[in-house]
Amino acid sequence: MLFILADNQDISRIGMETVCKKIPEAEIRFVSGKTQLVSVLQHVGEAVVVVDYALFDFEDINAVTVTHLRFPQVQWVLFSDELADDFVRQIVAEGGSFSIVSKNSSINEIEEALRLAIRHERYLCRLTTEQLLSLSSHDVSSLVALTKTEIEILKGIAAGKTTKEIAAERCSSFHTVNTHRKNIFRKLDVNTAYEATKYALRAGLMDASDYYI
Repeated sequence: MLFILADNQDISRIGMETVCKKIPEAEIRFVSGKTQLVSVLQHVGEAVVVVDYALFDFEDINAVTVTHLRFPQVQWVLFSDELADDFVRQIVAEGGSFSIVSKNSSINEIEEALRLAIRHERYLCRLTTEQLLSLSSHDVSSLVALTKTEIEILKGIAAGKTTKEIAAERCSSFHTVNTHRKNIFRKLDVNTAYEATKYALRAGLMDASDYYI
């Protein structure tokens, strides 16, 4: 597996290189900027990008996610001293291609993040998990006018449940839940369950741990 280390700080880069070398058949490349990273990704297949988000030259989280959309076969392991709540929420909502470790994470946690990334699975370190669990819910009514029933159904959608499953749990008809689903998508101005899930996480509509476990 190719590990691309995107880190401009020598000490942390050397430390991450040492951890990566513990992975069998690991190949390691270094990049010093976004332009160089994109250039490398254009000529590789699967890879794991290990990036120090705070020190690398990504302008914001959108620059990271846009790069991921260009190269969907790539897994990302982001690490930093501290990440803002909104950043963590958005990264979690982006799906299983992004793992997060802290610079205070143990070697075992970092190794586990790398191993899971190879298998296209996400890893969230203990500090990030605690950060997610501590996030307070936002006032959804100030963001969009969803009814109580719509909020409950949106939580079900965000948890990965099908319309049939939600209907069974609520003792409602498939048609009724499907109508609510369409109304939710219209109000949120989204087209897919994935986009609805991203909204639910950002708005604090659901316990983030229910989503990423």
